[in-house]
Amino acid sequence: MTRHTTLTGAGLAVAVTLALAGCAGERASGGDDDADVTPADAWSFVSRPDLTPPIVTVSTADDAASLVRDDMYAFLGPKDLDRGSAMQGAMIVDAEGNPVWIANTGENSAFDLRVQQHQGEPVLTYWVGRSGFHGRGEIVILDDTYSEIGRVTTADPLGPGNADMHETTITPQGTMLLLAYVTAPADLTAVGGPRDGYVLEGHVQEVDIATGEVVFDWASLDEVPVTESVHELPEGGGTRTEPYDYIHLNGVSLDGDGLLVSARNTGTVYRLDRATATVDWRLGGRDSDFTMDADTQFAWQHDAQRRADGTITLFDNQSEADADRSRGLRLALDEEAMTASAVAEYLPPDDRLSATQGNLQELPNGNIVIGWGSQPFYSEFDRDGDLVYDATFTAGTSYRVYASPWTATPATAPDAQLIENGSTASVFASWNGATDVSSWQLVSGADEASAVEIARVPREGFETEIPIPDTGSLGAYVGVRAMDADGDVIGGGSARIAAPEPTPGG
Repeated sequence: MTRHTTLTGAGLAVAVTLALAGCAGERASGGDDDADVTPADAWSFVSRPDLTPPIVTVSTADDAASLVRDDMYAFLGPKDLDRGSAMQGAMIVDAEGNPVWIANTGENSAFDLRVQQHQGEPVLTYWVGRSGFHGRGEIVILDDTYSEIGRVTTADPLGPGNADMHETTITPQGTMLLLAYVTAPADLTAVGGPRDGYVLEGHVQEVDIATGEVVFDWASLDEVPVTESVHELPEGGGTRTEPYDYIHLNGVSLDGDGLLVSARNTGTVYRLDRATATVDWRLGGRDSDFTMDADTQFAWQHDAQRRADGTITLFDNQSEADADRSRGLRLALDEEAMTASAVAEYLPPDDRLSATQGNLQELPNGNIVIGWGSQPFYSEFDRDGDLVYDATFTAGTSYRVYASPWTATPATAPDAQLIENGSTASVFASWNGATDVSSWQLVSGADEASAVEIARVPREGFETEIPIPDTGSLGAYVGVRAMDADGDVIGGGSARIAAPEPTPGG
């Protein structure tokens, strides 16, 4: 096994918080109580005062073949229970950590934001709903104008609106892989619980996006007994009101004609036969079908994926009981000898132990992106396994983090705010989600049709300040125009500029 090196000096101190079980997806702050709060350690924008996303700080190795070179974006869903922290929601940031698109989802946490292919086109998908250690909600699909083009959720026998936040994968067949939990009766005497007890039974569904029809359904109690769980039954648990989370499914992905299902609370990856909805084999856990040495053993894992070279990758939250850091892990399986061997591990630059959440993404160039789950970090490793990019953000956690190219022109107009200070003035311009803005043009005139250019400045991050050289040159109409790299106006031209609201108490 290759033990990959880390980036010297890129480590950032972090406090470790261990959750008792499951993914820390608790409802984050939001709503009217937060409307006038600008959190510390968060961005604030003159043109969009409603958006206060977390600040992202990036460490990058010199001359590294990283996100910076590849001109990719990071996709994350920051969330936090602390009302003094940055807002929750879906968020796209560039390689330098600057926000590109910010969606304030309020009390509905946003999970698993990423770019996927649907009907031959790139789309954005993310889960929204009410979440705790598991969730009930639906997956939103947006096109490249950020217009909603669909929603997907569970169907019978689970009923609508019960899609869990842990999985949102679109398949080439136009279906979506979903997870859900159902409170079900179970005999818990073998684990110290009541005979007439209750568990959270894990379900895997594959749903046709166009029709909502269920094309695959699997229920964990049919094949996975409660004795496989490595999660201790809490005192007083196993009742209808406090069902035992014995399996905690947290990921499902395609594996040829089957599916790989990650179960956190059994410490096992299950391969399901897609035709018969039965378990082919178990990797890890108490009843592993594979012989595994110390290097291959994982615990509380997430996001098991079969790769093109036949290996399986996963995010190993803690590989041993006394582990001091989580890791990315790549395993080779011999499915005839039924043995597993470790090919590579991807280590953080510090003691970054993530008790919950997390993912591992393989990029087309062979690089690896890791979202560190309950630790507010994401990283990129090159093909040789060296850490080339590390970023941290100032808001709680992100269930997963992805890196991907993305091009979008919002259906909405740019936002702009005119701020006057005596004889000087500036316009602050932004266009939430636009990826092709190269510069901003300030125009003014008697009306929009007759407006002429007053100034032009390069785009600088999410919001750009445009100084007004002479306020006397302004007419009745003042506007901004977003320009692409060729100097062409994109997105329908100008946006109106409103006068600033009075300062409270001023």
